[in-house]
Amino acid sequence: MTTLLFATNNQHKITEVQGVCPPEYNILGLQSAGIIKDIPEPYDTLHQNAYTKCKTIANLTGNDCFSEDTGLEVEVLNGAPGVKTARYAGDSCSNTENIKLILRNMKNFENRDARFRTVICLCQKDAYYYFEGVCEGRINKNSVGENGFGYDPIFVPKNYTLTFSEMDKSVKYSISHRTLAFQQFILFLQQKNLSNPPIN
Repeated sequence: MTTLLFATNNQHKITEVQGVCPPEYNILGLQSAGIIKDIPEPYDTLHQNAYTKCKTIANLTGNDCFSEDTGLEVEVLNGAPGVKTARYAGDSCSNTENIKLILRNMKNFENRDARFRTVICLCQKDAYYYFEGVCEGRINKNSVGENGFGYDPIFVPKNYTLTFSEMDKSVKYSISHRTLAFQQFILFLQQKNLSNPPIN
């Protein structure tokens, strides 16, 4: 079994990735690895934030690792909250406060189109690789459901009628932005292990 160090303290993200991970891989979060460190996300792009988290932990541990950054991008809000998804209502805000603010900012708009976008950054032998997953959908007019986390109670993926929070987690995991990015990441590792090409 191969252990993959996931540079995050977010247990929700760890659980979601573990839920779609092939059995030959073991996902280990920072806390489980005995690493207590909060990593700032000050940049304007998901790629830069993911890279910073990955590089910080790779430098700290001397080990290969991966990280991710995810943003909710709402069309009528010009792509907001984007990289500020987790702190849309303020640095110490709750998920509920974030949801209330986005619903308030969208109350006069008929266009509810939005997407979740995840960027995974892998550090392997001092080389960096990126994998991106996108889930298109729309913002519901109300918060519905008890499952999931973040904006899941107001995000309805394309071709579905339920929010992420209303779905069985197996359904959400099969279509989520994070899953799509992670599948590319795992495929890369599997192909690399098979062919063992040189790293540029």
